[in-house]
Amino acid sequence: MNRHNIFGLVLVIVVIVGSLIGLGFQTNVLSTNPDESGPGKRSSQFDEQAPAPFNTSAYSIDDATSPWVVVNKLRPLPDGYQPADLRAPNVSLRLGASSSEMRLRDEAATALEAMFAAAKEDGINLMIASAFRSQATQASLYNRYVSEDGQAAADTYSARPGHSEHQTGWALDVEPATRECEVEVCFGDLKEGQWVARRAHEFGFIIRYEQGNDALTGYTYEPWHIRYVGKGLAAELKATNQTMEQFFGLPAPVSYGAL
Repeated sequence: MNRHNIFGLVLVIVVIVGSLIGLGFQTNVLSTNPDESGPGKRSSQFDEQAPAPFNTSAYSIDDATSPWVVVNKLRPLPDGYQPADLRAPNVSLRLGASSSEMRLRDEAATALEAMFAAAKEDGINLMIASAFRSQATQASLYNRYVSEDGQAAADTYSARPGHSEHQTGWALDVEPATRECEVEVCFGDLKEGQWVARRAHEFGFIIRYEQGNDALTGYTYEPWHIRYVGKGLAAELKATNQTMEQFFGLPAPVSYGAL
């Protein structure tokens, strides 16, 4: 074989080998490149992960000191219970800061300060109408309602002493700084009430007694009564449109009869 033939044969071999190498590289790329629908898809640290289920046991629903404690007609507080860390939030108050009725648990007070500040940025001026109530104060209030409207009626809108969320220090009644619709259903129609309904969960508060939930909570609609439960649970309750009783699988507290 002469030199020219040898050179031609080598050239052909080089071309064939090069083609085979290129084909192999292309096949390797196809087999390792993630394919949305093919079996060659590889897992990645950036793949979307399903959200972890909400931890319903993060806090106690039985401990009076817990932000998740469920208090209703079937679940009373310990006799004479009073929180240890009550303080008046630095917000507008219906009564002076020295009044115990203007106080909340420290965690709830801090969250309320942030909520009222955000409301003010949106042109909404809120005020505390009533916050902590001792068992004695609740007894006086409840007895007055009974004398005015009878016990059956009073039980639809006022808690008996020892059964009030206000006694936990986690709950309060809010109102406009103008005191318009003060502790009245029409608060829910005001811009202030609508802001609270729309944004309160962002700061860890829920409207505890929503409209139409009488048979689930035992009380009539109170758009002004908000309860601190923390941002996580507040967001869950808002998203699932559930009462605390529903969320935690508790019996509906329609009356005190089962006590």
